[in-house]
Amino acid sequence: MSAATQNPTSGQNAARIALELKDVSKSFGLVRANRDINLKIEKGTIHGIIGENGAGKSTLMNILYGLHRADAGQMYVNEAEVSIRSSADAISQGIGMVHQHFMLVNMFSVLENVMLGSEGGSLLKDGKKATLKTLQHLADNYGMTVDPYALISDLNVGMRQRVEIIKALKGGADILILDEPTGVLTPQETKQLFEILNVLREDGVTILLITHKLAEIMEITDNVSIMRAGQMVGHRHTADTNPQELAELMVGRKVLLSVDKGAAKPGEVLLKVNNLEIYHERGHKELDDVSFEVRGGEIFGIAGVSGNGQTPLMEILAGMRVPSAGSFEVLGATVSKGTPKGPKEMRNMGVGHIPEDRHVHGLILDFEARENMILGFQDADVAGADFLFDSASITQHCQEQMDHYDVRPANPFLHAHSFSGGNQQKIVIAREMYEKPRVLIVGQPTRGVDVGAIEFIHKQLIALRDAGCAIVLVSVELEEVMGLADRIMVMNDGQKVGIVDAKDADTNTLGLMMAGLTSGEAA
Repeated sequence: MSAATQNPTSGQNAARIALELKDVSKSFGLVRANRDINLKIEKGTIHGIIGENGAGKSTLMNILYGLHRADAGQMYVNEAEVSIRSSADAISQGIGMVHQHFMLVNMFSVLENVMLGSEGGSLLKDGKKATLKTLQHLADNYGMTVDPYALISDLNVGMRQRVEIIKALKGGADILILDEPTGVLTPQETKQLFEILNVLREDGVTILLITHKLAEIMEITDNVSIMRAGQMVGHRHTADTNPQELAELMVGRKVLLSVDKGAAKPGEVLLKVNNLEIYHERGHKELDDVSFEVRGGEIFGIAGVSGNGQTPLMEILAGMRVPSAGSFEVLGATVSKGTPKGPKEMRNMGVGHIPEDRHVHGLILDFEARENMILGFQDADVAGADFLFDSASITQHCQEQMDHYDVRPANPFLHAHSFSGGNQQKIVIAREMYEKPRVLIVGQPTRGVDVGAIEFIHKQLIALRDAGCAIVLVSVELEEVMGLADRIMVMNDGQKVGIVDAKDADTNTLGLMMAGLTSGEAA
């Protein structure tokens, strides 16, 4: 076994192995998702699993949790061979999983969700009592405090994820799989999650962390294994590696981890926002007197903790919501409460939109990839002439975009829900960039995307900027905003705190502004 593929635990007989895989393989038709996977996970450690989108990480974790059955290979839990054919089998072996997309009943309370599957009889009294006791224990010992009577629909993303972890631990899990756990979390929520994971590790829980964020791997894991094209290509002690080496192992080539761009050459103002306001249906202001302008040939970044007005601002600019007051001028047209324009009108004017939530506003998951690739462009030539769709043209267009954006698997006929989160994001970005919009509204462009794809998406945004597009970029990844943007507006509580040139920005100044200080106070 070469140094590049040697498992960190080899030669360390003293280390207890919580989980081991030997020659595990899995195919879906002609696609070999996992090939001869060998892996050892030490007990009481946090072990990272990284790889590009489509590398086979989620398939492997689904095998561990019994959602897929391996075609070949053996699995050992606490050094005893096991056969896991269902999630019930996995739970009985002490394996729990928190999925990338949460599996909670939104209209149920926290207590009801955690009770599901262990109700304790038809009257529920015993089940409720036992579950409340568990919730209190986890709050006291691991800091996982959550209101048992709160509705899931009223919780933020970080708290919903906490409920998922509580569910897994309540089931007796001492091996916990987390699939892209920070993909939808703010930096503050990520910090809280890591604090919980550290306490769980100290208590002997073994954690498998699937992520594409190399900084998180370096911060939280003890060991890391790297997958590429369905194979395990490397194992490292985290202390003995670095982000550049991990990125190269993931992608198979050198990867630029920072944004490479020249100076912006701003042109005419293509978007001017004037005192925009909008009220939530419950009466409070979501957006309060926000004004700015964006020129062609620049990226205007918007930074802030999620939930501080960025989403309603993007929805207004994309024509999805009508402002309560104020207006904006885009490509010569004025949009206001009295002169609204819908998403189709905005798109026809040359305004593209990459939404924050690809599942809610970017894709129809039960549609094929080729159908999703023309959403909003049904009247364009690529979809066919007159009133009839041209199936061959649509398929060819999708295939070309999939090849260009490296969507995996590159199958236009696969339904959108069959792709990983990162590949779903590539489909949305490919569709919205194809028509080369003059103004582009971008929300979380690289959420759930691996390092190789991040590099590619960033290059596409820079190229669009350099072609004269005015880009409004919203991201909770502060480094991404600082790397891509030419100017940065910080928002807090629905208001503009200030605007700074990217060359003058640093994380400390922006962090203070995100906390609600004015730009002058932050400086």
